[in-house]
Amino acid sequence: MTAKPKPSPLFLGIDTGGTYTDAVLWSEAGGPGGKVLAKAKALTTRHDLAVGISGAVDAVLQKAGTDPTAIKLVSMSTTLATNALVEGQGGRVALVMIGFAEGDLARDGLKAALGTDPVVFCPGGHDVHGNAAKLDLSGLEAALPELEKSVSGFAVCAYFATRNPAHELSARNLIRDRTGLPVTASHELSAKLGGPRRALTTLLNARLISMIDRLVAATEGFLAARNIAAPLMVVRGDGALVSAAFARQRPIETILSGPAASLVGARHMTGLDDAVVSDIGGTTTDVAVLDKGRPRLDPEGATVGGFRTMVEAVAMRTFGLGGDSEVALEDGALNPRILLGPRRLVPLALAGMIHGDAVTAELERQLRAPNPGRMDGRLAVRTGVPERLAAGLTGAEVKLYELIGAVPQALDRLLTSNAQNATLNRLVSRGLVHVAGFTPSDAAHVLGSQANWDAAAARLGAELFARRRDGRGQFIAASPEAISERVLTALTRLSAEVILETAFAEDGLDGAATVAHALVQRAVDAHPGIARLSVALDRPVIGLGASAPLHYAGLAELVGNRCVVPQDTDVANALGAVVGQVRVSAEARVSQPKEGLFRVASGESVRDFNDEAAAIAAAEKDVRAIAAGRAKDAGTDSAEIEIASEYRVSTVEGQRMFIEAHVVAVASGRPRIAV
Repeated sequence: MTAKPKPSPLFLGIDTGGTYTDAVLWSEAGGPGGKVLAKAKALTTRHDLAVGISGAVDAVLQKAGTDPTAIKLVSMSTTLATNALVEGQGGRVALVMIGFAEGDLARDGLKAALGTDPVVFCPGGHDVHGNAAKLDLSGLEAALPELEKSVSGFAVCAYFATRNPAHELSARNLIRDRTGLPVTASHELSAKLGGPRRALTTLLNARLISMIDRLVAATEGFLAARNIAAPLMVVRGDGALVSAAFARQRPIETILSGPAASLVGARHMTGLDDAVVSDIGGTTTDVAVLDKGRPRLDPEGATVGGFRTMVEAVAMRTFGLGGDSEVALEDGALNPRILLGPRRLVPLALAGMIHGDAVTAELERQLRAPNPGRMDGRLAVRTGVPERLAAGLTGAEVKLYELIGAVPQALDRLLTSNAQNATLNRLVSRGLVHVAGFTPSDAAHVLGSQANWDAAAARLGAELFARRRDGRGQFIAASPEAISERVLTALTRLSAEVILETAFAEDGLDGAATVAHALVQRAVDAHPGIARLSVALDRPVIGLGASAPLHYAGLAELVGNRCVVPQDTDVANALGAVVGQVRVSAEARVSQPKEGLFRVASGESVRDFNDEAAAIAAAEKDVRAIAAGRAKDAGTDSAEIEIASEYRVSTVEGQRMFIEAHVVAVASGRPRIAV
């Protein structure tokens, strides 16, 4: 009797974006690139992420007619961390700086990133060789009773902690013992020098912990409810997969997770080795370059929301430009331009679908007014996050927050002063309140290019926006359709600009944004001027995102090369999430504090040797063991480990002098699947 062939394992990919949660069911069978068996979308529900996840995944399972128990691996990517940093959102955390001075806050954008969050300075830290200064945590200990009432976590950074993490470990243990709150120590995230930027990375990580924790918990709860007993993986910013538990501790590494997954998905779907990949979502457009089949990585660390971090990620340029971008008008111009982003608004069409008459009644009231108001078409609503995340609000913020409820309220009735508008913006930055308003998604609904939400609410918003006046006192558009056309044209033009800006920046050209703007303006201008300028990319553009077929239809003529929009472009992130590999690394440094003494700093240990070869061998053994352990924690049982060493030496009077060695182990392998 012939044995029945064993069915191919099924893989479930999930992408939780700012607007939509996507799901895709994929099988390795069905051809060289596998096969997408089913795909679906559901609205991302920020107040309870499980609702959006279950909506998308249940729809996929129903379409495929698949038994959930047949799924052997679940992998997800997310733009939540990226969007939070772009929009300035995240929990309130306390930064603990050990061995630093207050002046160090001015470096690498740390002070701007810190904002109004508290900071505690403590004596201590180490020198470049790992020798300790005297540690004094009494100031931190005294501040903890008050801090634990107003923050959601802590970030700890000590001077030269990458050479000796002992003082960070002492502070971390003290905070955990006294408060029980999450603590991120800088040496856990990066082995690079540069204290203020490492502190910045640690601060952002601490802010994101509760957000990513909620996402993972929501996903795990949904999977358990559906009897899907499969490992859960998360895409990192470099495109690699790690286990959910790994991502929970290091959520900063999930910045650019969604875009990185989209690059993997773009390469998988098109087979193109060289391309510019532009992924347009609700909040951001993310642009990166594929070279020889692999995404370019940023050697300096990912830059998101204006902050340069120490997170190794794809060399992705993230722009606050998407289907849900805020539509605004250039101030003071006779013929004002349409401005888009960087802030995301809840589209009026979406707000109308969710809240019905509560939205349309306010828009109709504003339309009945004889003159347009500056707050027309804007409403505020609570996001529905847990009340504990509202800790640390000022008196003015508390007062306004209490006035805002679960039903959208028009800003012209809610706000009574410009100061309150600033207060509202702070509540939005904290992730406590959403503002609804006119967006490109609404413009698409008005023109019939999109029809999944409430078109009537979108049209009302377009009418209100069209009534705004230019510098001559005239309406800026004659009809809702006219203003909607202008908005979508502006989005395509700006998309071309950010793609060209990325290309110029990759080529090392200064003033990339200015040149890109000028070239695109000449391309769309009916009178190009005396100097004829043109530009063409050397590779095609791969357009990703559910709205890419709409917004990128006229892109080719602006960038001088073809634009490829794959069939499954709307779920590129979710697909990329399931076709990737686990990849983690470990580093060690060998220094020579004095002649004949070789110090190995690896992981959380510091050891001395009297022989260079013995120190190098110990460093290699350490990083191999650390990388193997991290690979297992990250979700693979079949990791291959490669070790590379880089030496710094000098020659003095013909004699070789050892300065330093940098040893790196990289472990990679396919994620483990359920049996």
